[in-house]
Amino acid sequence: MRRVRPGAVVCRGAGSAGTHASCDDAAPRGGEERALTSVPAGETYEEPEEAPRLWHVTLSVSGAEAPLSEVRRALEQLAHDHPFLMTSRYAGDHAEIRYWEEARDLHDAAAVALRLWGEHRRSAGLPPWEIVGLEVVDRVTYRQRMAEGYGPRPATPVGVHPF
Repeated sequence: MRRVRPGAVVCRGAGSAGTHASCDDAAPRGGEERALTSVPAGETYEEPEEAPRLWHVTLSVSGAEAPLSEVRRALEQLAHDHPFLMTSRYAGDHAEIRYWEEARDLHDAAAVALRLWGEHRRSAGLPPWEIVGLEVVDRVTYRQRMAEGYGPRPATPVGVHPF
């Protein structure tokens, strides 16, 4: 999308191959503004075939023992920087982060999840732990698991909590 300052004249087709259209014909005369016209909508609206979906992500990380207060502060900073985080649980040597990710497919959701810890390690002050587990399921599967009593239950309400 090209941005233009208010009142500027936009010339389309000027300078294209074989033509030398002038912008003089397109300029408003005497300060009058040109009215915008709308394009009528089609008869039906069709959803794009690859519309983003919601994926429930559980990311598990683990590593050398770190002070609990630092782990908590880092996870709270990550949640503040990225309010999509739903629940984080932690101990001195591991943590689990659960959240919803919007992505086109499972591969995209997993790729984002696998980058989350490393990309925000410095900005949030996260411990230098490695990712040791990843689960990505679609919303239908997550809800079905919860309804049937299977799958990881939300252990605590939204927020950062110790195990």
